[in-house]
Amino acid sequence: MAAIILFIVLSFLFTPTSTQLHSNEEGFISVYISEKGLDFAKDVLIDKAVSSIIPLQLPDIEKSVKIPLVGKVHMLLSNIIIYHVDIASSYVNTGETAILLVASGATANLSMSWQYTYKTWLVPIAITDDGGASVQVEGMEVGVTAALKNQEGNLKLSVLECECHVKYISIKLDGGASWLYQGVVDAFERKIVTAVENAISKKIREGIIKLDSKLQSLPKQIPVYGTAVLNVTFVDNPVLSDSSVKFEINGLVTAKDAFVVSNYNHKRGMSSSSCSSPAKMIQISLQESVFNSLSSVYFDADYMHWIVDKMPDQSILNTAGWRYIVPQLYKQYPNDDMNINISVSSLPIIKVAKDDISAFVNLDVTIDVNDAGEVIPVACISLEISTSGSAEILRNNLAGSVRLKGFSAYLKWSEIGNINIHLLKPVMSTILKTVFLPIVNLHLKRGFPLPMLHGFTLQNAEIVCT
Repeated sequence: MAAIILFIVLSFLFTPTSTQLHSNEEGFISVYISEKGLDFAKDVLIDKAVSSIIPLQLPDIEKSVKIPLVGKVHMLLSNIIIYHVDIASSYVNTGETAILLVASGATANLSMSWQYTYKTWLVPIAITDDGGASVQVEGMEVGVTAALKNQEGNLKLSVLECECHVKYISIKLDGGASWLYQGVVDAFERKIVTAVENAISKKIREGIIKLDSKLQSLPKQIPVYGTAVLNVTFVDNPVLSDSSVKFEINGLVTAKDAFVVSNYNHKRGMSSSSCSSPAKMIQISLQESVFNSLSSVYFDADYMHWIVDKMPDQSILNTAGWRYIVPQLYKQYPNDDMNINISVSSLPIIKVAKDDISAFVNLDVTIDVNDAGEVIPVACISLEISTSGSAEILRNNLAGSVRLKGFSAYLKWSEIGNINIHLLKPVMSTILKTVFLPIVNLHLKRGFPLPMLHGFTLQNAEIVCT
């Protein structure tokens, strides 16, 4: 019964509307929830729901009845409280336009107070009595049909139908005259059943209204490293199948102060990958456009440059270490300290392929000499590098690392004459492996936030590149 109140939260993931939306916006992150994932979420939410609505107080019930040999008796049931609910089974059926949630075989326990007053022709003074009672509700079934509309990237939840049916109740009175039990049963059995059914249905509707408000307030963006945001507005309507659910969000990264719901000009992938294990609960698919949008934000914000004044091999940062590689550098600036200025010169391109994530990056490596307190740029070498990456899940973030696959180099400009690039390549390789890639991997270890509901954590993740 109580499952419906919070389990309807899950429906925002997979309830389509009768009229499919076809916006011009594309979704670059897809989330698939398997049958196992749906069952897990349902069970968790049922437990949360039951604890959130108990105790539930019902309105007082009163009625005047005619009791044989007693006469007309006014009866009042008050402090009627449902204090325990147990759900035997529950299931969800998806339709073309809505979702049906059913909790069946439920039982509930109620406590209440009773009171009666009557007069007889023999005793004109009012006779009263009171006491307590307990009620066992059996065979309760609750069903709710709900729909969710994608409303300009927000979610609008509404109830199409909500019903509660009680099969049987048993009443136990503490104290009272011998005729009282049958009188209460005859007078109030149907009223108690109706009160339970109405109270539960009302609570469900109230819960869905609150959930609708929560859904309306879902964030449209998730911070990424404090300087960018991930666009998590919903795109089009969820797609249902018999055993899984898929929905899409925008999924692109923009600058923090320039958040817009925009289309990205990369071609959208039409296929999706499947993890090899059928026992997984959820699958999150990120198109390479997501990573390229993040790369674009940081490149445009001029974050992709570094000045290196310390290295594991510190001799590289003194002209003496270059005397046999670039003799004229040492001759012109003997024993001067140096800085290496590394800048990404064009937008990095990230490609996702089978079992691999590659990145292609163009770097300008400028050699600066510190001569008598003055920083003098003396040469710039352009590098075209390719890397191969691996990914892992850290908490709810997609993290990773990259390694160097290869690079080419050429002289972009020089203030110290011609430089033999062939001799310089081992130094460039050392700079890439001991400076550039460790800096990149340090950032990648922080991870990219995945669109997960608050309070849930990913475990036993398997990553597939395709």
